[in-house]
Amino acid sequence: MASHLNLSPFAFLTLTTIIFSLCSTTDSTEDRTTELLSLQSRSTSGIIHLNDQSIARYITSVNTPRPYSLLIFFDAAQLRDKSKLRLTELHKEFSIVASSFITNNANHSSLTKLFFCEIEFKESQLSFSQFGVNSLPHIRLVSPNHGLKDSEHMDQGDCSRLAESMAEFFEAKTKLSVGTIHRPPLLSRNKIILIAVGFLIWLSYFVKKLLTGETLLHDPRVWLAGSVFVYFFSVSGAMHNIIRKMPMFLLDRNDPSKLVFFYQGSGMQLGAEGFTVGFLYTLVGLLLAFMSHGLVKVKSVKVQKVVMIFALLVCFLAVKQVVFLDNWKTGYGIHGYWPSNWNF
Repeated sequence: MASHLNLSPFAFLTLTTIIFSLCSTTDSTEDRTTELLSLQSRSTSGIIHLNDQSIARYITSVNTPRPYSLLIFFDAAQLRDKSKLRLTELHKEFSIVASSFITNNANHSSLTKLFFCEIEFKESQLSFSQFGVNSLPHIRLVSPNHGLKDSEHMDQGDCSRLAESMAEFFEAKTKLSVGTIHRPPLLSRNKIILIAVGFLIWLSYFVKKLLTGETLLHDPRVWLAGSVFVYFFSVSGAMHNIIRKMPMFLLDRNDPSKLVFFYQGSGMQLGAEGFTVGFLYTLVGLLLAFMSHGLVKVKSVKVQKVVMIFALLVCFLAVKQVVFLDNWKTGYGIHGYWPSNWNF
């Protein structure tokens, strides 16, 4: 005899309610995933803009575990001009990670498991309070099993290398691969074309001038100025200042209102010292070059003598000042410029 399973009306109603509830929950989560994908596709950066209502729809009203995770960048428009917070820079890096993830996972199921979102303080103060966010910058990961309070916060150190370190944090927490970071080119295609056209126009003009000998490379004054600069750079200790990062001056320890441009002692040389001595050396060199190449072209012998005496006097005083500074700084003495029996 076959046995029959007889359900009471109450049991049948209960079973029907459970089945309907499961079906509606499945449809509800699928609808929310579809909505998030639609919002993501309409965003140029791939970041979904949330507010208090959407936080409730996609997080608090959805039973855990959800089929997706949300990475939320907390922003405040009134604080973007504060350089110390770097909100604008971090938001840009966050968008680079979002667009890279979407590009690298366009045909992968991971695209429906992770969504990049942003939320603004003025629009969603309730959500900021629910998340417990009281300082910026702030990025939070809401995993499938997490609510608002127990979601994971990304530390400041995870932003040290910007997009790369953000991606490492996301991958470690979600076990999903962001992939290669695709940064936008420094120059757009139109700018590159414009620069190329400008360069070709300039190149044709330069070649024409080069063939006719009318460029700066054919001007002896340019080579003269370059030679003087190289000479000054060499004798002023500029390379020493760059390598050792020497300051131009120091504050006087006894009187902080005064500046020290010359440091007595051979252990350190300030930038002002080198430039002063380099200027004196360059002055002597230019005067000697002028006397040997320019003064000889003057027809008046009297003018030649007067200018030569004045130039030699300036050279003597300049070299004497260099010797004095060297002796003051190092303590080493230098013999005079004339025989010892000429000294008074």
